[in-house]
Amino acid sequence: MDATTRPLRRKRVPVIAAAFMLTGSLVLASCTTTSTTTSTPAAAEATVDTDVASPALWDTSTVHEVSLDVDEAELESAIQEYLDTGEKVWIEASVTIDGVTYERVGLKLKGNSTLRDVSTDADPATLPWIIRLDKFVDGQTLDGETDIVIRGNVSASSLNEAVALSLLDEAGLAAENAAATRFTVNGGSAQLRLAVQKPSDGWLEQEFGTTSGGLYKAETGGDYSYRGDDPDSYTDIFDQEAGESDLTPLIDFLQFINESDDETFAAELSEHLDIESFATYLAFQELVDNYDDIDGPGNNSYLSYDAATGLMSVVTWDLNLTFGVRNAGFGGGGDAGGADADRPVAQGARGGGGGGAGGGAGSSGSNILSERFLENDTFAARVEQAKADLETTLVDSGKATAVLDVWTALLQSEASDLVSSDTITEEADAIRTYLE
Repeated sequence: MDATTRPLRRKRVPVIAAAFMLTGSLVLASCTTTSTTTSTPAAAEATVDTDVASPALWDTSTVHEVSLDVDEAELESAIQEYLDTGEKVWIEASVTIDGVTYERVGLKLKGNSTLRDVSTDADPATLPWIIRLDKFVDGQTLDGETDIVIRGNVSASSLNEAVALSLLDEAGLAAENAAATRFTVNGGSAQLRLAVQKPSDGWLEQEFGTTSGGLYKAETGGDYSYRGDDPDSYTDIFDQEAGESDLTPLIDFLQFINESDDETFAAELSEHLDIESFATYLAFQELVDNYDDIDGPGNNSYLSYDAATGLMSVVTWDLNLTFGVRNAGFGGGGDAGGADADRPVAQGARGGGGGGAGGGAGSSGSNILSERFLENDTFAARVEQAKADLETTLVDSGKATAVLDVWTALLQSEASDLVSSDTITEEADAIRTYLE
């Protein structure tokens, strides 16, 4: 099926229960949390108080309260296991989210470069985690979600990732929901952390209107190479996160993008890939100056397969190295997690830089799909048009700065005790230079 005339996918469930105005104000809808626990033998000891009034999980009009209670010895053991073997193991914890407590949830370290300085002495509230509500209790969910990712902070406020995710949705691309949180572990000091939705079957339904097909996560250290038709050859390269358990669509796609000659690639790519959304994807990475995109050092992306159309879509994941942020923070010159760590880091004005998927972010990785796509004049022209369209719809319209203003106002109002008002302002101003 030719994807050239397909509309970009839009959210079925809004990230923000609001209407953006060019003044940066929001008209917010009231929300309440819905919690679900299904009784099973394994869940016999678990109870959830659903009488507590609280905002919906992804309500961005407030900074949410998330507190973990976990055995200190198990916590230290999990961190030590990662240090010794690189394996991230599940441990049991309880979590209270906006006043509602969930017992026997799963807790596991999450991330790669954000774990480079982890130690057993580190404040666990500063580490990246994934919380799985139904890991040990079947059917335990919050607003239909089972997995909540506590993202690793690179900037003090995580404002850059929050804004980038909102703009990703505004660009018409599949996006994960996000919310600012006041995060604590075992009653320790609170940290401002961004919670992000983990792509799953529910997310597929939310973004693409179907769970048929599959969702495949590219693993760090992997690539988009074709390794033959044996699914076992892709075990450490892609992980199927949702959809029907079948790697055949993924393998067929990888074979085409790697083994087709240039003429066939140009003529038939639209039968394998949603090329309109991919052109917009590449343009968006440049707009937000994403260092760690599809061909960045972290190989960050998902591939979503639509069984009805037979098309793959590239899905953005991990936007904490956007708007000039590197692993040392805004404008930081520290290691960005790859071999290209010593390259000069852009500070301020958007544009210019070379080497990223869309030619903007710059990165040390490579990706056969983006390389071949941009080497084709017709496809490259689509990217240029998508860049111009995003400039018009997001930047020139004032929508991007409105998004930034809303997030900034929230943090100034509800989180300036966690991150200073001056720091929030400085980080917002750094992002603003990209959007004006």
